[in-house]
Amino acid sequence: MTSSELWNRPMADRYDAEETEMSSAAVLGPTLDFLADLAGEGRALEFAIGTGRVGVPLRERGVPVAGIELSEHMAAVLRRKVDEDTLPVTIGDMATTTVPGDFTLVYLVYNTISNLLTQDEQVECFRNAARHLAPGGRFVVELGVPPLRLLPPGQVAVPFDVSERHLGFDTFDLVEQILVSNHFTRDGEDGRYRRGNSRHRYAWPAELDLMARIAGLELERRVADWDGTPFTQDSAKHISVWRKPA
Repeated sequence: MTSSELWNRPMADRYDAEETEMSSAAVLGPTLDFLADLAGEGRALEFAIGTGRVGVPLRERGVPVAGIELSEHMAAVLRRKVDEDTLPVTIGDMATTTVPGDFTLVYLVYNTISNLLTQDEQVECFRNAARHLAPGGRFVVELGVPPLRLLPPGQVAVPFDVSERHLGFDTFDLVEQILVSNHFTRDGEDGRYRRGNSRHRYAWPAELDLMARIAGLELERRVADWDGTPFTQDSAKHISVWRKPA
């Protein structure tokens, strides 16, 4: 077990309904194109596969996909969509859990590497990815760039969503590199809000590159989005690809 916070059944049951935008064709189309191209004729392994938002449609494209997932409740939602023979999922943490065989692609999307709350665990996640990769295979991570430039002196919070049904803001511990995402979500029409939060360890792209080097991987490509937009100093996130030498 790692320091990742465990998703319970109520959280898992409402996850897909709360992530409809991230499951839209506009978001998933470029994501699947990017990943399928890297997988080629080989197999893909998704760390923290969750409810299968990416893994299930990638499998439907003909890419053999396996998953590792910490939460049995999240995996149970995935299992309603696809059977074990079609998309096998191993319950365990992404830093140490292993599955049989090797893969041309290991991927970790939607900021999920930040669920590991220590640098050591994030390093082990890279090592675990390298352990599963065939020579020449790639490890892909999607992660936001910490928005610390938005913090004036003395401020510790940055809003990331202010909409009719949701208020979201991140608070930062700059010493420990921990951010807490705070959510106020309106359920139903009675005006009541449900409060939730989750902890994450943020990391800069250069720090991830060093983790990759420790794991024996080499940076091959970094872009700002799945459609290949160039990564710049103003990019809010990055898609990074590291390659295991042949």
